[in-house]
Amino acid sequence: QVQLVESGGGLGQAGGSLRLSCVASEITCRCYSLGWVRRAPGKDREFVASINGSSGITDYTDPVKGRFTIFRDNAKKIVFLQMNSLKFEDTAVYYCAASRAGGNTPGRYDYWGQGTQVTVSS
Repeated sequence: QVQLVESGGGLGQAGGSLRLSCVASEITCRCYSLGWVRRAPGKDREFVASINGSSGITDYTDPVKGRFTIFRDNAKKIVFLQMNSLKFEDTAVYYCAASRAGGNTPGRYDYWGQGTQVTVSS
């Protein structure tokens, strides 16, 4: 059973930075893509970023391109989301997710963490 545990959320200032971490225990192969999905208050889930397990190719939703970076530490089974130049509209619960199929829609992800709150003050 894949388990994903996020950490690193909290309060950030507009223009500032936060880093999220996700420990992906029980993933013993590079056959999973790992991603971040967020849900802002009153809105649907939104794909944020992903990294392919085998190729390392990354993908981002347009609103975060150039500001967010997803990267991983394979040895420690951790995936990170570095969030720079934070904006008020980045406020959301951020979920780490794993997918065999990969992709940039939330529905393609099979396993989910519990989520971590990110609040950006303007």
